[in-house]
Amino acid sequence: MKLKIFVSFMLLGVAAFAGTTPNAAVLKTFNEKFPTATDVKWGIENKTEYEADFKLDGKSLSANFNDDGTWLVTESGVSPKELPVAIGEYLNKNMPGAEIKETAKLDLPGGLVNYEIEIKGADYIFDADGKFIKKSEDD
Repeated sequence: MKLKIFVSFMLLGVAAFAGTTPNAAVLKTFNEKFPTATDVKWGIENKTEYEADFKLDGKSLSANFNDDGTWLVTESGVSPKELPVAIGEYLNKNMPGAEIKETAKLDLPGGLVNYEIEIKGADYIFDADGKFIKKSEDD
């Protein structure tokens, strides 16, 4: 009996995360912002936020939306060579020899751009001019 209950809860848990579909407000905003997106896959970032992974003009992107449909950020991979020079200078000065795991451009509301650099299990965020903003540890 306990095994049946456990299996039932496991199946419900799997069903809750499989095939995540956002609400109408999120879908509306996504379709307005990215009308030609293809290969869209949805996930849940947290209790009030959805994330879409998709292709646009041959590039892989992700975008996050609040559950009220508000667009929060679009993330696209960039090579380290595409980063502002000031980011390289900061890293050379503060973390010489550090191995960069990933780099991304973050497009934010209001036309703001940030860059995210992953090094040693932490994300370093820089503004469009390459000025260091903050560090956050990966979960």
